[in-house]
Amino acid sequence: MQIMKKAFKNVAIIGKYNASEMRESILAMSAFLASEQVAVFIEAATAEHCFITDYATLSMDEIGDKVDLAIVLGGDGTMLGVSRTLANSQIPLIGVNQGRVGFLTDVSSANMLEEMGKIFAGNYSIEQRILLKASVFRDGGKISCGRAMNDVVINKSGMSRLIELEVNIDKQFVHRQRSDGLILATPTGTTAYALSAGGPIIHPTLDAITLVPICPHTLSNRPIAIHSASKVEITLVHCEAAAVHLDGQLELALFAGDHLLVERDENTVSLLHPLGHSHYDMLRQKLNWG
Repeated sequence: MQIMKKAFKNVAIIGKYNASEMRESILAMSAFLASEQVAVFIEAATAEHCFITDYATLSMDEIGDKVDLAIVLGGDGTMLGVSRTLANSQIPLIGVNQGRVGFLTDVSSANMLEEMGKIFAGNYSIEQRILLKASVFRDGGKISCGRAMNDVVINKSGMSRLIELEVNIDKQFVHRQRSDGLILATPTGTTAYALSAGGPIIHPTLDAITLVPICPHTLSNRPIAIHSASKVEITLVHCEAAAVHLDGQLELALFAGDHLLVERDENTVSLLHPLGHSHYDMLRQKLNWG
């Protein structure tokens, strides 16, 4: 984690998709930024849904090119979508929690202006989070490619029977497993679906990927952690109905014989935190540890 003191000149505000009830928070944040002599831009769909016409708007593509900081008001799902979209631009993101848990949106909406005041005074740090890239191959050709900040999940669909997967890591055979599926999670994603499936919590700064089976038929099939530079190849040996999900937001149907290559994406996501942010404090609060 780096401690930074960069001045921000052009700032975009991105709100939870189709959430007009966020208008008051977005206007309060915009007014604060304007008082800091910052050029304020509202993401175009956010402005439309919240009926905001007092500030300039930018599309998501334009935000990546024209601003040096993006403030995301919403929950973790909103942050995941924005992070994937803006990963190529490398602009830092601040998450203001307007959702439920908020592992990624660590600035509370109740004191967001106070925290933003500290940040614009230079009291903040930046943390780099890795992404995963998943490529799907069928009949010898690539049919799809996407990125995930939390996880890549291969699982059976509906009430179908267990699926059978063959897993190779860096060209080395690991195992075949019969299960409901497999989760490949970044350190960020180890507090999401992978945690519910019994996986470990990995500190977000570690260069690691976890592989967590979902309800494996063989009980000794346990989660493992590997270096993020590893390339994981997965073959769908048998399935009745299956799919791959990226961050639980993008989905593609899979068929027996399909191959997936999961590897670290070349880009990272820069998350900006108020100075003094502690990952362990966040875990204690969000997971209700004593």
